[in-house]
Amino acid sequence: MRWLAVPLAIALGWILFTLSPLWSLYDLAQAVRARDAAYVENHVNFRTLRLSLVRQTTAAVKAAADQNPDLAPRERQQLGEAATGVALALAETMVTPATVIDLLDDGWLDKVEQGRRDTTVKAGLRIDRVSALLPYYLASETRGFRTVVIAIPPGAPRQDQTRIRMRLRGWAWRLTDIEVTETLRQQMAAGLARTLAKANQRPRGEREAPTPAPTPAQP
Repeated sequence: MRWLAVPLAIALGWILFTLSPLWSLYDLAQAVRARDAAYVENHVNFRTLRLSLVRQTTAAVKAAADQNPDLAPRERQQLGEAATGVALALAETMVTPATVIDLLDDGWLDKVEQGRRDTTVKAGLRIDRVSALLPYYLASETRGFRTVVIAIPPGAPRQDQTRIRMRLRGWAWRLTDIEVTETLRQQMAAGLARTLAKANQRPRGEREAPTPAPTPAQP
C-alpha cells in the first residue's frame, strides 16, 4: 500500500491548492463587509485593475461609436484615443480601495446613479460563514496554476454577475481584475462620453495647452 502514498499526497496537495484562493476570498469578503480599506489596498493590484477597467470602459465607448453612422472612421479613431486618455487620467484618482469596496459590496458603484438593475438575487461579495464558500468554489474557473476567476454572486444570471480574477503572487492570492456587469460597463462608458463632450465644449483658450517639446541642447 505504500505505492498509494505518493499519488494520494499529490491529490491532497492539489485539492488544498485549489481551495487556497477561497480563504483569500473569504478574507476579502470580510474586509469588504468591514470597510477595511487598508486590507484591500494591500491585497489588490491596483495597476492591473485600473488598466482593466479602462479597457472595459473604452471598449464600450468605441462599440457605441462604431454604431453611430454620423461618425467618420477618423472621428471614431480620435474618439477612441481621447476616451483612453481621459479614462487613464480618471482611473488614477477614482479607482481606490474605497471604490473596490463599493463595487464588491453590491456589484455596483454608488457614483453611477442610473442603470441599476432590480433583481431578487443578492449581489456583491457576501460570505458570512465558511460553508458559504462552496458555491463560489463550484463557480470558479482556474486559468493555469496561478490564476482563478470567480463569479459574484455565483447563483446569479451571467449578465448580473461581477467576475473577479485572483492571481497567486508568492504565497498569497491577490485581486488583479474586476469584470463589471454589462449594464454597469455601459453606464461607465456613458459617463466617460459625457466627460469628453464637456471637455470639447470648453472654449479653446480654456483647454489645456500641449506641453512644448524641450529645446535640444546646443553642442
